[in-house]
Amino acid sequence: MMPNNNLHTMKVKPKKHLGQHFLTDMSISQRISDSVLPDMSKSTLEIGPGTGVLTQYLLKREDFELTAIEIDTESVEYLKINYPELTPKLIFGDFLNSNIEEMFPNTVNVVGNFPYNISSQIYFKILEYKNLVPQSVGMIQREVALRIASKPGNKQYGILSVFLQAFYDIEYLFTVDEHVFNPPPKVKSAVIRLIRNKRMNLDCDEALFKRVVKATFNQRRKTIRNSLRAGFPNLEATHEFYSLRPERLSVEQFEELTRFVQENTK
Repeated sequence: MMPNNNLHTMKVKPKKHLGQHFLTDMSISQRISDSVLPDMSKSTLEIGPGTGVLTQYLLKREDFELTAIEIDTESVEYLKINYPELTPKLIFGDFLNSNIEEMFPNTVNVVGNFPYNISSQIYFKILEYKNLVPQSVGMIQREVALRIASKPGNKQYGILSVFLQAFYDIEYLFTVDEHVFNPPPKVKSAVIRLIRNKRMNLDCDEALFKRVVKATFNQRRKTIRNSLRAGFPNLEATHEFYSLRPERLSVEQFEELTRFVQENTK
């Protein structure tokens, strides 16, 4: 359903503190909606629908039921007026403080034009509920998208790359230019798709895995020997990865390194 202009009596102003950049190109909204693969989940959650530029296409999808969560009161009122069919499934709230398991007892796709200032936090939230989220399609800052999709050996490969690639297959779908937003951001955007892989659990202690990955990338210019020494001062043994920098290691190699740290830390 397209917005009802007869009912539309208000304008929603993009708010800088919410990181809002409203998409104005309908063809891109259509592409994002089309990028959500069918038969992954019977439910889809759109984060930050704003003025419904993407919402209108997601509502046309017959293979899932759409729910939207929006923190901006102006946007909520606009959506209620212009997309009344969404109202029963429109949540006024903060995705980052939501319990996805309570909202969706089975599974849910997570979709949206994610605010730049919280896009990484959104993906960390998705990781918390990785067994409930089989798919995510998000438009984010291009630099962050490249980082998430980067493979080992690439300079952009980092903490978020490792954490997400441990449980998701990442696809960089397409780049979006600045001029199709109001207000135009200062950087390009990109759309990426995450598909849950078959890894149910890490082959190591997950909490320690996170510590090891963070310790090495927090000093990414140093070799793993030196960065681990700073994070784990009681680690005395040596490993064949010690001469490498963290961006060279795959998820599986970080699992191996984590087991090594656990076995050799006093």
